[in-house]
Amino acid sequence: MTQFTTRSGVPISRFAFGCMQWGGRADPDQSRATYEAAIAAGINHFDTAYVYTDGMSETLLGQFVTDPDSHFIATKAAYTGGSGRQNILEKFDISRQRLGMDRVDMLYLHRFDDDTPLEQTFETLALLQSNGTIRHIGVSNFAAWQVMKAQNVAAQFGTKIDAIQPMYNLVKRQVESEILPVCADQDIQVFSYSPLGGGLLTGKYVAPDCGGRLENDARYAARYGQDWMHDAATGLAQIADEMNVPTATLAVAWLAHHAPQVSPILSARNADQLKPSLDGMTYALAPEIVDRITALSRTPAPATDRIEEA
Repeated sequence: MTQFTTRSGVPISRFAFGCMQWGGRADPDQSRATYEAAIAAGINHFDTAYVYTDGMSETLLGQFVTDPDSHFIATKAAYTGGSGRQNILEKFDISRQRLGMDRVDMLYLHRFDDDTPLEQTFETLALLQSNGTIRHIGVSNFAAWQVMKAQNVAAQFGTKIDAIQPMYNLVKRQVESEILPVCADQDIQVFSYSPLGGGLLTGKYVAPDCGGRLENDARYAARYGQDWMHDAATGLAQIADEMNVPTATLAVAWLAHHAPQVSPILSARNADQLKPSLDGMTYALAPEIVDRITALSRTPAPATDRIEEA
């Protein structure tokens, strides 16, 4: 498996911090506090994107980082406008201006683009890699077949996909059926996002009308709207209560134990919200507790329908 390091040669942390809320739900002071808390916990990998909070996420990250060589900085392009050469180059130039950095460690394609030939996309990414403005190429929100198609095209330009960002948490486990096996086969590191399920796995939605994203954001309400997901979250909160541990700590610790090959991306609006997730990075779970938590959710079916041979 590819060993990711900072430019100074330090291995990157097992966990990353996601800056999606900076400049939006998290004001600049709250954003800096979460940055400093992540650094204090040993995190040196920070993830942002061109579209996050109209550019404020990248801008704040650039302001906070005084020594880019000691960090692993990842951003994303082409969520809007397609994965054509012009859009990638123009948006990535803006991202670098916001960050105040002439290069980044990882550039992700933020989503798969059906309308642009992959040859154009990966020729552009290979160019950025060869001229030193990016070190690694990643993809986000790709299906397994899209990963393999893109990986084959990348090889034509002497490069490869090094990382993928899928959603992964206790109630969103689809990656287990195809994404994780493909990544193991192709030497692609998995940096997964949303370990707390948009707040569902913090336990706060056990109480009605808590005012979180699942109630105020239609996308999150649809993503986590199935009754069984809320039942699983309630069950996780009950186990956490028995163990006298914050529910978010258990959610993060479960993912770390259940999928040790995956590097989760943590996030929070403020430092107080972040602390339980940071505690989950090192929280030891007994195997029987891991199994008990796993049983709360639905294990995805194998990729083949020949179940008897799976």
